[in-house]
Amino acid sequence: MSLTMSRGQAYIHRLNDDRNVWLDGERVSIPHHPAFQGTLQTIERLFNLADEPETRDTVAFWDEQTAGYVHRAFQLPLSPNDIQRRAGAFRLWADRTHGVMSRLSDYARSRLTGWYATRHDMAIYDPYYADKLAAYYQEAKRKDAFLTIVQRDPQINRSLPVGQDEDAMLRVVKTNAEGIFLRGAKMVATAAPYADDIVVYPVQRIPADRPELAHMVIVPVSSPGLHLVCRESFAAKTPDPSHPLSAHYDEMDAILFFDDVLVPWERVLIHNNPQALWQIRSNAASSSLAYHQSIIRLHAKLEFITAVTSAVANEIGVDSFLNVQEQLGEMISQMQTIEGLIIASEAQAKSDAHGNWLPSFQFIETARNLGSRYYPRAVEILKTIAAGGLIQIPSGNFDRNEPLRPLLDKYLGGTTMQALEKIRLFQLAWDITGSPLGARHDLYERFYAGDPTRNRANQYVQYDKETLKKKVEPWLNIHL
Repeated sequence: MSLTMSRGQAYIHRLNDDRNVWLDGERVSIPHHPAFQGTLQTIERLFNLADEPETRDTVAFWDEQTAGYVHRAFQLPLSPNDIQRRAGAFRLWADRTHGVMSRLSDYARSRLTGWYATRHDMAIYDPYYADKLAAYYQEAKRKDAFLTIVQRDPQINRSLPVGQDEDAMLRVVKTNAEGIFLRGAKMVATAAPYADDIVVYPVQRIPADRPELAHMVIVPVSSPGLHLVCRESFAAKTPDPSHPLSAHYDEMDAILFFDDVLVPWERVLIHNNPQALWQIRSNAASSSLAYHQSIIRLHAKLEFITAVTSAVANEIGVDSFLNVQEQLGEMISQMQTIEGLIIASEAQAKSDAHGNWLPSFQFIETARNLGSRYYPRAVEILKTIAAGGLIQIPSGNFDRNEPLRPLLDKYLGGTTMQALEKIRLFQLAWDITGSPLGARHDLYERFYAGDPTRNRANQYVQYDKETLKKKVEPWLNIHL
């Protein structure tokens, strides 16, 4: 990193490479395109927190190996205090973005840290895995890499068994002395257009007879043949205060096309090994550390939407109505339930066989599964309380010399706010519920962790049901 650049500036400078990012049918430059400016400014500010005196010790730790301060997502949790320190970094980033940006790299960094912490467990599958994983972990720390993860296949024909849709699955098509060549596609790659590297592996179990589908690789976004096709941008081409969240927190999603992309052997962590891949997929350290970040972010997001809803209810004078109070109470219960599960996961942390302290995944899993219902319900409550007020928001900006200002003040004020302030509140409420960004977040919270039905069913399947059975058995021997 240049001595003349801040940490955030160095990150943005790295985006001036040959990456193939497509938006609206055109190849675009991430640092210069207006659709990405607000998001990049947000990330730049977050990255710089690691070097600012008042936030540095919260966000970062001194790393002897790189001789510098490193984000705590890279910190190995070797004590309960380390878990708390990691949580503090996650909370600061989540609070600064109101939980609206879900893939700020701290999730993927935590995944990587979990794999690094347990890397020697994979020696039975590949003697080179541990060294390659360790080398990349050090590299990622050194350059403060922005990482993201992509796992899912495009929806071409989901009725086919895994491995039978040749056009959808990302697969190895050839190898040589340099590495492997990948062809196929992946979705949904949140934050991929402005990442440094993407960790790519399938989320589902790969059949033993399809080893060419069983790979785990780390792909630089600038790799030749890799195309990132973005969805439409939710950020306006010019600054738009009427959509405050969209302007600053639109973390772009993309589908990735791999057109015979070469991945060097040192970035190929798993190759042609379905069993090894499933072990990685099921890695307890990686899942606990990463989803710990996710539920902290979820709590920040529920807290934010609860605050917005409460403000709306107050300004239209309905917060004294019993039915509205019941709905606001429901939102507070949701928020505090997730907070309680975070506390429980940290309080019940245990050390694994390698000496790593991990937050309890059973509470994390419960919070994650509840979140897929809680957030959509919170959106529904905000829409119900705000009602038609979300539709009747005047367009444009009104300064004090606007001829309509007296009428605005007369008819669009609130119980405590003047018209312009109340309009800004309702613009914020609309942006988190009814705008394209708001609709995307409703959908995201439902499905980002996978099929919510399967996730809840798995929680039952994996639970120790013998403890439940023992509570019933004494009652079966009672003679009536």
